[in-house]
This record gives sequence, C-alpha cells and structure tokens, in this order.
Amino acid sequence: MNARLLIVLIVLVAVIGSALGVVYARHDSRRQAVRLGELENERDALIAEWSRLQLEQAFLADAGQVESRARDDLRMQSPESVNILVVRP
Repeated sequence: MNARLLIVLIVLVAVIGSALGVVYARHDSRRQAVRLGELENERDALIAEWSRLQLEQAFLADAGQVESRARDDLRMQSPESVNILVVRP
C-alpha cells in the first residue's frame, strides 16, 4: 500500500508540475507576442521617420534649394565675373 501511495503522490506532483509548466509557457508566449507587436509598431514608426528624413535630405540637398537659402537667408550673392578665377589641373 505504501508503494502505491508513493507512486500516486509522485504522479500527482508530476501532473501538477506539468500543468504549472503549461500555464507558465502560455503566459510567456502571450507576453512575448505582446512584446513582438510593440517592436513591430516601433519598427514601422522608425521606417516612416526614415522615409521622411530621406525626403527632407533630398529636398535640402537640391541645388536650387541651397542657392535659394544662400541668397535669402545668408544674403549671399554671385561674384562678378572679373572676380572668378578658374584653376585648371
């Protein structure tokens, strides 16, 4: 009788341990799924920001934009032709 009781107790502990393992695994899986969703949202936001920055960089690097800002904001002017020196290699 003691052997049977011991076997039943061991099986009961194993079943309870297994059930707790399943509960923990499911909880961890859900937590990881939520974290994955957060990271995907962050990735999408960063991709959108990168696209905006590339457009802004292309706009600011445009020669017409640079010249316009140099003339308007910095009040720069083109030098007179007599002041331009062409150096050839």
